[in-house]
Amino acid sequence: MIWYLLLVAAVAGERVAELVVARRNERWSTARGATVSGQGHYPAMVALHTGLLVACPAEVWLAGRPFLPALAWPMLAVLAAAQALRWWCIHTLGPRWNTRVIVVPGLPLVTNGPYRWRWLRHPNYVAVVAEGLALPLVHTAWITAAVFTVLDAALLTVRIRCENRALAAAATPTMSAPA
Repeated sequence: MIWYLLLVAAVAGERVAELVVARRNERWSTARGATVSGQGHYPAMVALHTGLLVACPAEVWLAGRPFLPALAWPMLAVLAAAQALRWWCIHTLGPRWNTRVIVVPGLPLVTNGPYRWRWLRHPNYVAVVAEGLALPLVHTAWITAAVFTVLDAALLTVRIRCENRALAAAATPTMSAPA
């Protein structure tokens, strides 16, 4: 169980690193006239992701979940792949990446790295979904995995719509009054 707590703590540390990057990127974006969207769903997202980090070890401890190597090792591989994909996204977007929906008007969509595939418009959210399943299942916390996945699906529906609207609005030239 101690190693699992350390794994969850490492994921929590990664999330803190994300927030540091996001804060720096927010300053970069706002200095360039960025608009922020989706403030209403952001607290729910923070609560859900914090809840995942608390619920994983809580379920293992309270429900006495066993460690099943046949499940744990593949889930650990999925978790590592999710982290790699997330940081590939962060690196590819550079200062445009954020945990909030912040868009700098006039910048073109990023079309390289994991964003080069038109059928996968939001690869960072693939990483979120994979992590939400894999982290609890590393130690058979299946209730946490199921509840997080259902709640995250609802939240991502709102988030992706918000992000798509914000990106579309930023790409549309504004109409100015004739002189």
